[in-house]
Amino acid sequence: MTQCHCGSELPFEECCQPIISGTKPAPTAEALMRARYSAYVVGDIKFLTDSLAPDERHDFDPEQAKAWSQNSKWLGLTVHGVKDGGENDQTGQVDFTASYEYQGGRQDHRELADFKRLDGVWHYTEGRMRSHDPIVRGPKTGRNEPCPCGSGKKYKKCCGKAE
Repeated sequence: MTQCHCGSELPFEECCQPIISGTKPAPTAEALMRARYSAYVVGDIKFLTDSLAPDERHDFDPEQAKAWSQNSKWLGLTVHGVKDGGENDQTGQVDFTASYEYQGGRQDHRELADFKRLDGVWHYTEGRMRSHDPIVRGPKTGRNEPCPCGSGKKYKKCCGKAE
């Protein structure tokens, strides 16, 4: 038995393969996302097509997906977060990174993916590329406060100098 490509540490035969083969439906949005990643690894383009929401299939190019699947070395999947998408939900989001090598270079595909349950079955609806987590700025430093760079000078005499 081989370990599942999705990184779950379960055997492929117990994790994503039953979902990909259609013998077991994905119980959650995350399970479907993991199975879609594994489908790219094993080249199951039919599953990738079938797991798309029907109104999203017009944009899917099976030949391009097949070429990407076959010409990439799949390095791993990281799930950063999940919002809803449980067994009792109708929608869900999964924030993930799929890492792979393509044409000799490493790529990290970070995406916030949306899923919807249609007639009791989870489907992928859309994804938005993410380059990084949002930047959160702290409170503004006053001119006479110590400089946040740690120099020991007042902000106005250090990093706050007007140029």
